[in-house]
Amino acid sequence: MKKNKEDMPPSSAYRASSKFGKTSLRGSTSGIGGQAVIEGIMMKNKDRYSVAVRTPGGSINVAIEEYDSVAPFKILNKIPFIRGVFAFLDSLILGIRTLNYSSSFYEDESEREHKSDAGSGAGAKIVSAITVILSLVIAIALFMLLPYFLSQLIRRWIVNDTILAVIEGVIRIAIFILYLLLISCLNDIKRVFMYHGAEHKCINCLEHGLPLTVENVALSSRQHKRCGTSFLFFVVIISVILFVFIRVDDPVMRVVLRLVLIPVIAGISYEIIRLAGRSDNIIVRILSAPGMALQKLTTREPDDDMIEVAMVAVDAVFDWRNYLQTEFGLTV
Repeated sequence: MKKNKEDMPPSSAYRASSKFGKTSLRGSTSGIGGQAVIEGIMMKNKDRYSVAVRTPGGSINVAIEEYDSVAPFKILNKIPFIRGVFAFLDSLILGIRTLNYSSSFYEDESEREHKSDAGSGAGAKIVSAITVILSLVIAIALFMLLPYFLSQLIRRWIVNDTILAVIEGVIRIAIFILYLLLISCLNDIKRVFMYHGAEHKCINCLEHGLPLTVENVALSSRQHKRCGTSFLFFVVIISVILFVFIRVDDPVMRVVLRLVLIPVIAGISYEIIRLAGRSDNIIVRILSAPGMALQKLTTREPDDDMIEVAMVAVDAVFDWRNYLQTEFGLTV
């Protein structure tokens, strides 16, 4: 990170009491989003993001940086269905970058010297690029190709392509849910999921018109419609639907088709997530329900210390007081 504030101790300044209730009468979209990292939170608002980390000494270190999209032209980030592809790549790159940064606080001094800057240096960029590529390869192999090859094992008994496509989709969903169940059992991941819950709670708190205090955040929901878990679930479901209706006879082309359609699937899933974040009608709630349910696996109830970290991350890049004044008429 290029800009670092001094370590911020846990402060009662973030514990202002609130006279407001648990939820407001209406919701609003703040436009901010984030991710849990090692003992901390990354929060992004437009082109700026912050990473707040609870250090081993107990203080909160917050760093602020700007992020440039991988899209070659900015206009591509505004075109429906195309913008989703770049949004997915951006979130993956930024996620790995901020995870590396947060982990540097929990490494020995020699390792920290090489990883303390989350976004600069040719070496860091090369390592980040390799990590992103490997992550994509593993994800594609696990969630796209493996279900297809497993479904082909029963082709000798089931020759109907539509039924095989449905079975492939069921296998894909099962692998995705099993993956979430397995990683949620790891102790280190449990703490990341607690910070994930704190991130959601902060955003829900503001988007329901409540001042950002520990008490208000703690009372807010840890589930959010724009969560990456919901996005990945839509990716799985959209892939099932597309592969049922778009089929080819050649076995090699079936594999190629699953690779070629990945950007299309990501683009459609992103538009659904955007719609879910801006609407609350019955159809959107039904579509969002499975992803929201899966968030019970990927989020956990945070403690007050984690909530404070999330609040610092939000406060570093988002003028939430002005947001509450503009959207809800509340003066904090």
